[in-house]
Amino acid sequence: MENLFEFGAGILNAQPFSQLLGVKLVRFEPGKAEMAMEIDEKHKQQHGFVHGGVISYLADNCLTFAGGSVLGDSLTVEYKINYLKPAKGEKLIARGSVISSGKTQAVSECKIYSLNGNEEKLIAAAQGTIVSVKH
Repeated sequence: MENLFEFGAGILNAQPFSQLLGVKLVRFEPGKAEMAMEIDEKHKQQHGFVHGGVISYLADNCLTFAGGSVLGDSLTVEYKINYLKPAKGEKLIARGSVISSGKTQAVSECKIYSLNGNEEKLIAAAQGTIVSVKH
């Protein structure tokens, strides 16, 4: 396989929705993935917090990238998310890692943080099952 980070960046760049939201791949190595996105007004709901759908998307994608770092090309088959605090600030950061993996499936976890200045706040936690698309 080509350089793992380049592989991951290529997949992210091929996702139109990720491009629409402005998501960047920060880290991609075996068992770990990190993504970040700048918070914009268009990402917010009526109370001024980042919409839960945006946070959920970021968790889903980061879970899958973490799993994909050990499985190759992958898809999420299920995940759960807990919203812990309203998200506000300048940036969202998603950090995912593999809890367990086999040949065709991995279980990943992800924590989402909001960044305001130098202060990070944990705003959501997710866990999911990722499967390889290889047959």
